[in-house]
Amino acid sequence: MPGEKVLIVDDEKAVSHLIRTHTQKEGFLAFSAYTGTEALKIIDEKNPDIILLDNVLPDMTGIEVCLEIRKTNNVPILFLSRKAEEVDKIVALSVGGDDYITKPFFSGELMARIKAHLRRRNMETRNSSGNEEKIYQYPGLSVNMQTREVFADNLPVALTAKEFDILALLIEQPKKIFSPEHIYEHVWKNNAIGNDARTVMVYISTLRKKIEFGCSPQYIMNIRRVGYKFNHNL
Repeated sequence: MPGEKVLIVDDEKAVSHLIRTHTQKEGFLAFSAYTGTEALKIIDEKNPDIILLDNVLPDMTGIEVCLEIRKTNNVPILFLSRKAEEVDKIVALSVGGDDYITKPFFSGELMARIKAHLRRRNMETRNSSGNEEKIYQYPGLSVNMQTREVFADNLPVALTAKEFDILALLIEQPKKIFSPEHIYEHVWKNNAIGNDARTVMVYISTLRKKIEFGCSPQYIMNIRRVGYKFNHNL
């Protein structure tokens, strides 16, 4: 991880300087941007490995910057915001953010989250290169895309073909929210009509029962009135 590039996008120069100091102590190369426009320019020039993005900037909102980045770049984006409302977090994550940290925060927590996202990104890069088996591993869950094997709490899980296809779709595009209709059209290879959205809901309910073990969903998240996405913040 030392030497990886961190872009800090925050118009509060004291906050930006503090974060930059901590990241540099950890061996990262840190760059600062104080506007959305400046951030987009630095992204093109420096190709950072992770971005810390304030939600309020002088020229653009963090949401607008994130949407612009996601047109061409899958770099991890951690939102930094003084807004602690659930709706603000949902919007930030739904437009492609990977994490949401409320100000003020402890520097140790921020560094831990940065390292966790970089580890995950590096692991996914290794999994997708060469002829290695493509295996996604999360706390309590392992999914092998080649053999279509799934393990929950180290025990094999028997999924139907459609259940596995739904899980694979969500895992391989974790920043995207899929409507039930979109899931149906992708997995069943047919246009969704009538009660097909309900069919997807039933399949996801069954899938959750097989891989989830808590009262609240840990892996497959329901984004109210929009659809489903995989929880890539594990």
